[in-house]
Amino acid sequence: MANARKKKVSRFSTRKVDPAFYWMTVPAAILVCIFLYWPFLQGAFYSLTNSQGYGSWDFIGLKNYIAMFSDSRVGHAYLFTIVMAVIITIAQNFLGLFLAVLLNSRIAFKNGFRAIYFIPYTLGVLVIGYVFKYIFMVPLPALGQALGIDWLSTSMLTNPDLAWFPIVFLSVWQGVAYSTLLYLAGLQTIDTEVYEAAEIDGVNAWQMFWRITFPLIGPFFTINMVLSLKGALGMFDQVVALTGGGPDSKTETVSYLIFSNGLGNGEYAYQMANAVTFFIVLAVLAFVQLKFFSSKEQI
Repeated sequence: MANARKKKVSRFSTRKVDPAFYWMTVPAAILVCIFLYWPFLQGAFYSLTNSQGYGSWDFIGLKNYIAMFSDSRVGHAYLFTIVMAVIITIAQNFLGLFLAVLLNSRIAFKNGFRAIYFIPYTLGVLVIGYVFKYIFMVPLPALGQALGIDWLSTSMLTNPDLAWFPIVFLSVWQGVAYSTLLYLAGLQTIDTEVYEAAEIDGVNAWQMFWRITFPLIGPFFTINMVLSLKGALGMFDQVVALTGGGPDSKTETVSYLIFSNGLGNGEYAYQMANAVTFFIVLAVLAFVQLKFFSSKEQI
């Protein structure tokens, strides 16, 4: 009897799995493989050829990758994309957390304010992008001329040094709603008794946020940072609507470059190599982010 009690039985050996779970997961896995992994493998293969997306092709090995790493236009696209993604991620999470804390406080009409802040996220990026393009092309320059502000007197979209700002502004304006929603979900998981105990101990508002609120929503901060950076690195609609990659290719992101040159300029295989490289960069950045912020959560 003693030996029988000491013998450990795996919880998986006696558990019965309902076949319905397999009927739901297996077809979904097959569809993911067909529409996601198989096209990716095809693209990775064509990146090793000189294909133009149609007709005959020859296998050329790593020549596309070698050429890509010496292409200044590709290098600028990566640099621009990463810098803009960092700026957007920081701004989006700072504003999202700030708004979430405000909307989670004891204020009147907070449900109405939540709806107002979330509306931008429901709008199509391309559609609202053209609205912002008009704003940056007509009303803002007119305002700058009226106020005598030189840098605002002409459209920022045509200024090589300032064309990045409308892209960042639109991305943050639209993306902050989703970050706010996630932070609100995290804030509502915190027991109010924790705050009541802190108030009794004389903790001020800043200490309460930094020492209590922020550590307790650590997992939500991690997922927000990962999703924000992933979305910002994939900027495409904003560039299409506002600048079209201009002026002088200054605002080309990696996604826009892959699309415009891969489908329009006969660089199908070359941009497939770019896409595979970009996928690896995204995967590495996401892994590093998760490891870094997960380690911080455990401290």
